[in-house]
Amino acid sequence: MSQAKNAETQPFRITFWGTRGTRTVSGDSYSNYGNDTICVEVQCGERHLIFDFGSGLNRLGQSMIQREIRNVDMFLSHAHYDHVEGIPFFPPFFQSDFIARFWSGRLKGIERTRDIVDGLMREPYFPIRQEKFLAKIIYQDISDYQSLSLGDKITVATTRLHHPGGATGYRVDFNGKSFAFITDTTHSPGHVDSELVLFLDNVDLFAYDCSYLDEEFPKFANFGHSTWQEAFRLGKASGAKSMLGFHHMPFRSDADLDNIARLLKSECENCAIAKDGMTIDL
Repeated sequence: MSQAKNAETQPFRITFWGTRGTRTVSGDSYSNYGNDTICVEVQCGERHLIFDFGSGLNRLGQSMIQREIRNVDMFLSHAHYDHVEGIPFFPPFFQSDFIARFWSGRLKGIERTRDIVDGLMREPYFPIRQEKFLAKIIYQDISDYQSLSLGDKITVATTRLHHPGGATGYRVDFNGKSFAFITDTTHSPGHVDSELVLFLDNVDLFAYDCSYLDEEFPKFANFGHSTWQEAFRLGKASGAKSMLGFHHMPFRSDADLDNIARLLKSECENCAIAKDGMTIDL
């Protein structure tokens, strides 16, 4: 079998286990797009990468146990609660044969990546320390704008985002395709982020923080989030092939998100709103 044939059989699959921002939601008004906070799984061949560890991490962990996945790379954008709340409840962390490489970029008040989990899991905020985990967790610090070669022809590039306390964006390149994970970042109205445009250059798919509408943005300009209209502008400027909006705010019902999806689709045929359980094959 030729190398090209082998490459074609290697899946590059993105699964959204959580797409909400700020906090989880419940009720009939949220049944279509989902309840969980940000968590995305990226499968590159036989390798599995996780981006952010919101409440969706619990369901992902249960799925990984069922699929007998024992080795992952975990990438954190930043340590606000809605992006780390799933860590203490990730079932594979309580299995002795599980290995996780846990990556994070520079954050305000954090010296080492390990300090994120130590700070999250301590009294009086949480009853047990991470020493109760049975898995082997290897903590890795990421420098600004670092490019990581994970092996198996997987490259993860990083960029700094505009969010209180700091945040990191990621781009995964594998098998001739690419996916970028850009959440919790803001923008300056009227000025497209040239650095982010370069980072997203010709990306096949990027997920972007679509917390607000342009008309709402002035009320939330200092909150560190962006809009679906800015996502469209970034995609157009960068030559991105497709985009998914996520980090849905708690006040966005299914009806609200349906309306945003319609508006977005009218501007961009290959753009949509992400929902929990959505899977995309590149």
